[in-house]
Amino acid sequence: MDLAVIGKSFSICQVASLEQVDWSRDFCFIAQTDQERSVVCETAHVPALAITRDDNWRAIRVQGVLDFSLVGVLATLAGLLAEAHIAIFALSTYNTDYILVKQHDLDRALDALAARGHTVVSRGG
Repeated sequence: MDLAVIGKSFSICQVASLEQVDWSRDFCFIAQTDQERSVVCETAHVPALAITRDDNWRAIRVQGVLDFSLVGVLATLAGLLAEAHIAIFALSTYNTDYILVKQHDLDRALDALAARGHTVVSRGG
């Protein structure tokens, strides 16, 4: 599987209102439930009124558009990183999957994935 590191630092945060989110950015992931509103965005663009935040995440993207009939893509990658004792935060979009790892774990994560046959096509500069 081809993987690419996004060349930006990300934060995971909670917000009281989605009105605080800068929708003009290239990367902005939103989740809303009956208990919370979470945002994953570039660290430089965390909403000023974020309730809480966790910084220093890097995103690894599965390259290409994944067919919905594919089974186990995220589970396989997550399993390999779990074996390497690397915590993840996983996200999926209509097209593909993203795995976020802490900046200090990025090189180990990429090495663990490459060792099992995955190709890192870009390390994100």
